[in-house]
Amino acid sequence: MFLDPFHTRQDGHILISAEQASAFAKDIAGDFNPIHNPDARRFCVPGDLLFALVLNRYGLSEKMSVRFSGMVGANVPLVFPKVDEGVIDIKDTADKAYLHLEHSGETSQDADLIESLTRAYVAFSGHNFPFIMVPLMEKHQVMFNPKRPMVIYESMAFELDSLDIKQPTLELADTTLDVKGKRGDALFRFNIMADGQLVGTGTKKLIVSGLMPYDPEAMAALVEEFNRLKEEHKASR
Repeated sequence: MFLDPFHTRQDGHILISAEQASAFAKDIAGDFNPIHNPDARRFCVPGDLLFALVLNRYGLSEKMSVRFSGMVGANVPLVFPKVDEGVIDIKDTADKAYLHLEHSGETSQDADLIESLTRAYVAFSGHNFPFIMVPLMEKHQVMFNPKRPMVIYESMAFELDSLDIKQPTLELADTTLDVKGKRGDALFRFNIMADGQLVGTGTKKLIVSGLMPYDPEAMAALVEEFNRLKEEHKASR
């Protein structure tokens, strides 16, 4: 199972080491956010890895929504409830919640379909910076503070017309940024495609804090650093 290298099962819990989380971010999501580096001071597990593990555990439903409520640190024992009544909260052993899932409609346990959709969504989600975020911030002439970027993955949701599909892919449909002073709500709408046909739609929401006027030079430096880290990682493989 393709998620096996990115988590460990221990005493009925799921643990994710900093190294496992970082490998998932870079190798699966193409996400080079320093916050996912093992030595990051404010390290956190990628939200998309949690979502991938949820899909693997509970299956793919026609309608799913996920809301994140906290950042998971390294080796935090996570409890995945055995009872699934359509609403699931992923918590640690101290009862702190990190992910809230609601799902409905038909559910598929087809491992190939689940892996295919997981990879498609994670690749789309991991590439939000710089490919989607930079043009969006430039359009609105605002940006996060490059010295202390505060971008929070708040939620995602999607709805499929049918589960009788193979090899789904994601395409960006639309982006919006609602700026309210120093805060911005970024919403990415995407289409889910299969065999050239539209089979579903979805959204991803980010909260961007500490907004400041757009600085082309500062943003170019961030993108350059992203590309440097990406090439450095490629060379190390």
